[in-house]
Amino acid sequence: MKLDIIAAELAAHPSIRGKLDIAASTSGLSLSAGTTGQPGDDAAAIARPEGGWDLFAGEGFMPQFVQDDPWFAGWCGVMVNLSDIAAMGGRATALLDTIWAPDAAAAGALLSGLRDAAAAYEVPVVGGHTNLRSPELNLAVSVTGRANRLISSFAAECGDVLIAAIDHRGRYRPRFDNWFAALDAPHARLRGDYELLPELAESGLVDAGKDISQGGIVGTALMLAECSRCGFDIDLSAIPVPPGVDLVRWLRSFPSFGFLLSVRPERATEVCTVFSARDISVAAIGHATDRPRVELSLGGARTTFWDYAATPYINLPKEIAYA
Repeated sequence: MKLDIIAAELAAHPSIRGKLDIAASTSGLSLSAGTTGQPGDDAAAIARPEGGWDLFAGEGFMPQFVQDDPWFAGWCGVMVNLSDIAAMGGRATALLDTIWAPDAAAAGALLSGLRDAAAAYEVPVVGGHTNLRSPELNLAVSVTGRANRLISSFAAECGDVLIAAIDHRGRYRPRFDNWFAALDAPHARLRGDYELLPELAESGLVDAGKDISQGGIVGTALMLAECSRCGFDIDLSAIPVPPGVDLVRWLRSFPSFGFLLSVRPERATEVCTVFSARDISVAAIGHATDRPRVELSLGGARTTFWDYAATPYINLPKEIAYA
């Protein structure tokens, strides 16, 4: 497939275009990147008087996803929130769930997924809200956490190396582009993998990045670029892809463990070593530029995936830096 066709297909895909909804919500709430918590990051960060940061994040789920695979949706309610906290350089402390279901029996698999993931990651569910008189099944989960030093979407700099760290030891769940690498993993390994992010932040090796979300590698790179007011050149041939997986699908996939980190060049090798030591696939896939767009290259060809100056994506550009 030609590169310009790949870029156009990705830019039109619902999982990537869905992030355009963020701008509508923040506009309706009169929020910007400069308001409390700095919207646009993976979690809101509130400075603690004694030092460090309180972190807050939450996730709502597509009703069809919850209804098609309720146990997995429950697990994801925990997993994606913990990923948001780790992406900020933090450690999760507690979870709250909100469920809707026609009755208690219908909620069973959903609650089991929540319970199983909370036990696996050793983060407690401490409360929430339950409605067992809803016409259909649905879920939202929120999380609290703490960080000593932050990894931020607003800290990427021109010249950085863009690193992708993704656990390939998994498979797709049916019907959706969700790459699940947690089902057969030892629970201690899952917890240890998330610990890498706060350790990298606290060591000063990483201060910029995001977890790879529903927008996949390219959509996440675009959000990171727009927040930091930089661009990224991504070499598609440098991206490791699991055996048998189509490259275009992989570029839009939502992995259970996946992060894009924008790293100063002199630190890139050490950061990659940290992930590879735990058998997590990691590679330098591009670099940050001073152009307001994400560009893709493959086999000598080059094209623009998205120009956020012409078409804002989440419309939360950098206004302030964390102190």
